[in-house]
Amino acid sequence: MTRLDRTALAWGLLAVLVSLGLVVLGSDGLTWFDAALVGYLFGTLFAIFGTVYRYVVWTQRPPTRRLNRRGWQAMLARQKRASNVVSLPLLIAERLLLQDFIRKRSWLRWAAHQLIFWGCILAALVTFPLVFGWLHFESVGQAARDYRMVVANLDTPLTFDSRGVFGWLVIHALDVSAVLVLAGVFIFLSRRLRDPGAMAVERSGDFLPLAGLFAVSVTGLMLTASNMWLDGRFYTFITTVHALTVILGLMYIPFGKLFHIFQRPGNIGVSYYKDADVPRATCTDCGQEWASQLQVDDLKDILPELGFDYSIPTTLPAAPFPEVASGTHAPHGNGNYQDVCPPCRRRLVTLAQSRRVGGFG
Repeated sequence: MTRLDRTALAWGLLAVLVSLGLVVLGSDGLTWFDAALVGYLFGTLFAIFGTVYRYVVWTQRPPTRRLNRRGWQAMLARQKRASNVVSLPLLIAERLLLQDFIRKRSWLRWAAHQLIFWGCILAALVTFPLVFGWLHFESVGQAARDYRMVVANLDTPLTFDSRGVFGWLVIHALDVSAVLVLAGVFIFLSRRLRDPGAMAVERSGDFLPLAGLFAVSVTGLMLTASNMWLDGRFYTFITTVHALTVILGLMYIPFGKLFHIFQRPGNIGVSYYKDADVPRATCTDCGQEWASQLQVDDLKDILPELGFDYSIPTTLPAAPFPEVASGTHAPHGNGNYQDVCPPCRRRLVTLAQSRRVGGFG
């Protein structure tokens, strides 16, 4: 528990070295690298190392390793390979981009997730290329207001008037992303502070990501306010505070709830795994089909590795109720509890609890 995982450590260091190489190449030998952003670069490299390290460790866990393998097997299955490739863009749109599974739970939560998601995506598309020196702007011709975007020292055909609508959006892209993120943060805070269900299960750590996103967004907007309306007053102080919040936020990613951003793509493989053409498992209690036999068998293999034994002994203890003793609502011996469907499990739990308290009523 106290030792570092050597495989994850090697992959994390490799990711950092590759990132540094891309910084040198993309910035034309550091020609376009802004030394004032070296703190942001350090935070980014730390986040890259920590994220890769934790991801590798996560994929080595027995359940994740099994799901990862099954997902690829199901996706590349010969009889469904073509249809799986065709359905992949739709799954990415539904599960990752539109997050339709959240909308089915609550429109308000879905709106909050979408605002924060797209706000962070926009911020990342601007911030990381700037920090790595991959992106800069050059003036065009004699007009002081016209600029061309340059990516990795390659001129692009994208030119714009800095005082036009598109130019304003380009220059203030981070402000737009901050407003989107703040809107999502306020929706989440309102729900967590007012919804009884959310208040019953929330923990102090649930507010930390929201606090970090709030701090980064507000300090970023304060920089724009200082530049546009305060004649640069407090700009140096605000810059320092903003840099601190961003760097701490980047360093927090591998350790907090935001790490699920990198876990979520694995849900695509799980979707293929669930929809694989395999025999269905039959509940030993009610006789109904309820899941794929492959999933049930995988659970039987993995859970013992995690210290959970759900096997059922040949001789079951006597039960005070006829329906339990007769096996109507209990799995047969010499089996496994994973062979029981969820509705029957709930009935078994209810019967077991009633037996503990001496019966119903």
